Amino acid sequence: MRILFTGPAAAGHLYPMVPTAQALRAAGHEVLFAGAQPLDMIRPAGFPVVEIGDGRTLRAIVEERLGGRVQYVNQDQTQEEIFDMAAAMFAYASRPDVDGLLAAATDWGADLLVHDAFHAAGPLVATRLRIPSVVHNFGASPGRSMAELVASHVPDLYEEWGLAGPSIAATINVGPLGGDPDGLAMRYVPYNGGGIVPAEFLRKPDRPRAVVTLGTVLSELDGVRAVVRMVEAAAEVDADFLLAVGDADLAPLGTLPDNVRGLPWVPLNELLSQADALIHHGGSGTMLTAVQAGLPQLLLPQGADHFLNAEALTATGAALSSASDAVDTPLIERVLTDAALREAARRLQAANTALPAPAALVATLEDLATRH
Repeated sequence: MRILFTGPAAAGHLYPMVPTAQALRAAGHEVLFAGAQPLDMIRPAGFPVVEIGDGRTLRAIVEERLGGRVQYVNQDQTQEEIFDMAAAMFAYASRPDVDGLLAAATDWGADLLVHDAFHAAGPLVATRLRIPSVVHNFGASPGRSMAELVASHVPDLYEEWGLAGPSIAATINVGPLGGDPDGLAMRYVPYNGGGIVPAEFLRKPDRPRAVVTLGTVLSELDGVRAVVRMVEAAAEVDADFLLAVGDADLAPLGTLPDNVRGLPWVPLNELLSQADALIHHGGSGTMLTAVQAGLPQLLLPQGADHFLNAEALTATGAALSSASDAVDTPLIERVLTDAALREAARRLQAANTALPAPAALVATLEDLATRH
């Protein structure tokens, strides 16, 4: 069987697909990723990649659409309004991918097309070729309704091919939080890319350790502004803080307290293996990696799907949520020491572990392709 994966060229959208693709390849199937620039977002995962699009990056296309700099932080709209805006933006960014994806799926002979909910080209091409379209979710938000919302922003493309709309055969839920009610359940298995892991992070530290991260997009577009107050408050906490924000400029933080240390890129799942808590922006991949590690979390939602994630996670009792400028020392101490938070995090970890591994979905996807 030949399975074609595609999605926006962003880690948060592509990385959750990698364990599924690995399981399919391990079962003997052929896997191909189709993506626009930058291709180095997915190439290190070890799969063949065919380039689609017109050579521009997702960011360049979105900046063109918005007529200026991309604004990621959004505290003034509801989660529904943010999703509506994102659907239109991603639909526009997907337009250059359509012809290349159609050619790749046709020439390669794809039997199944697995795609991100925010990628308009995926379900469009699958429907045109009459092969199963599978939405691969990446967090708590439902994928089927989002894929349909994105498709509603490209009605001309469906009309051009004489199609009424997307025909989605199935969705894959990732992890124990949210997703589609009828989605295929799958355990969240972290894929955070490659990177050097300092040996010290494999050992249990002498005192509590918190990891602080802002994901791959927020730190690039908005720097470290979301954790300025948090770093100030951390100075009074008897714990060590690992600031994992990649190449972001730390100047807005001033002189770092003695217990706060900046880090280069380190795969998050390994960085969390001996940590006691995670403080972050609320991105899906970051959140679910901490769920898999069984850690209490403090979320500082900024935009995208962060508010939905914060609501879903705090409802389990495994996390706290706060505005960035409201973080104080007692709040940080609580996420590191609260026994109820830690126990809830362990229950959530167990719930994730109890879900079928990616390998368990292979037979279902095989059947889906065969029946079509």
